[in-house]
Amino acid sequence: MVSIDPYLLLVLIACLFTLVFGGLGYIRREGLSVQFAVEVVILTLLVVGGSWIIGAPLNPFLFIVVLYLVTMRSRLAVDLANALMKRGHSDLAFRLYDLALAWWPDGASRLIVLVNKGAAQVYRDQIKDAIATLEGVLEPAPQHRLGLKYEAACRYNLAYAYELDGQDARSVTQYNEAIDVLPGSLYAQAAKAALKRRKQRGETGKSP
Repeated sequence: MVSIDPYLLLVLIACLFTLVFGGLGYIRREGLSVQFAVEVVILTLLVVGGSWIIGAPLNPFLFIVVLYLVTMRSRLAVDLANALMKRGHSDLAFRLYDLALAWWPDGASRLIVLVNKGAAQVYRDQIKDAIATLEGVLEPAPQHRLGLKYEAACRYNLAYAYELDGQDARSVTQYNEAIDVLPGSLYAQAAKAALKRRKQRGETGKSP
């Protein structure tokens, strides 16, 4: 039976974790996050070093949990905030959105937090705030990009916010952008329905 040094095993787990989650981010076209890699390295040094000092290596499965909770902290907070919004606890949800932003997320995670916060602002009828939030998402640094699902969500919610704000031309543009970004998504279907509704009201705009 082949045995492996428990401290080396933790290092290998950290490398695999970085490859898997970093690769998923790249596949989702979010780009490669240097901050994510640095956080994994720092955590690994702390855990392996601390385990070596006390002479008791951390359980590998617990190490994976620690890596996931720390590096995905802002995205997990957003998931919880979204669940609270659906249950009507909007004040607590917005505190969680702000907390997720305060936890120094990497570039891609920060954009995801803002997309969800912007959508929540639309839902809460904070239209001006929602427009400012979502417009800011679409003007990121080149290395920080949204995945297709989140870009479609951002553009759809921005289009709806524009519609509520009476900015008809911008609304139509963003609805069409949402369709073009991810044609088969729920956001694209909702955008098509919105454009159809506008057309039935006699409003002008490009039809999908």
